[in-house]
Amino acid sequence: MGGKRATWLVRNRFSGSNDEAALTTLERSCGEHGFDVRRKTALPDEETPTPAELAAAGIDLVAVFAGDGTINRLIARLAGWNGAVLVLPGGTMNLLYHRLHGSRAMTDVLAAVARGEARRYRPKVIRTPQGDAYAGLLAGPGVSWARVREAMRVYDLAELAQGTVAAIDETLNGEQVVCSDPPLGRREGYPLLSLTPRDDGIEVEAYHAETAAEYLEQSWALLKRDFREGPHDLLGTVPALTLASTQGNRFGLLIDGEQAEAPPRVELRLADCEVDLLATE
Repeated sequence: MGGKRATWLVRNRFSGSNDEAALTTLERSCGEHGFDVRRKTALPDEETPTPAELAAAGIDLVAVFAGDGTINRLIARLAGWNGAVLVLPGGTMNLLYHRLHGSRAMTDVLAAVARGEARRYRPKVIRTPQGDAYAGLLAGPGVSWARVREAMRVYDLAELAQGTVAAIDETLNGEQVVCSDPPLGRREGYPLLSLTPRDDGIEVEAYHAETAAEYLEQSWALLKRDFREGPHDLLGTVPALTLASTQGNRFGLLIDGEQAEAPPRVELRLADCEVDLLATE
């Protein structure tokens, strides 16, 4: 992949790491490593490119500098395209970026791609009726903790206070979600289940906060900007599973950080990503 590489750059100015300094560093690094950024899309003001637009522009590489939710929508839009997507860390968590590139810095990833060291890779994803999850999926009343984390990110103290009270109430009193098929964990369910796609299956973790000590631990995880570091149990890794609410009502989902709603029972399975991503790990 050496030499100039025609590239279409997609960014989201509202994503977590998309300030002007980061964008300047990105564009400078692209130039230094031989990427010919011919076209740019700035979300949310513009639409992401389609396969037809990319073909018309003679571009077979899309670099996306955004958060996991934006990247999710872009990959879904490019399903079936024969080019490749380079995921860069333009969000808050950057979970898919780390899945593809480990702990490498962005400039190191660009250099590796320029040297031809990246591989085209179609990672496994979690397929749901609400859409595919490339980085991960959360289910249950505990998804409300994600709103608390978002309030922390933008320093919204009023929303932080209100959201924390609501999250505690929903975690304590909200309808629990259970892994019904195959049966994993406790039959009474959990306030939050975290599902992560791996090449060998869907990794299932259950989160709980039932005692004062566990709420303190959850609060400390939030202060570190990652509620997923709170108290939890690993339930197993499976190729497919069915989640169900314990009282037969709809429940909340977060698919790559974006909110969705599931019916009382929802079937999830491992599937292949429908477009090539570049990986350096």
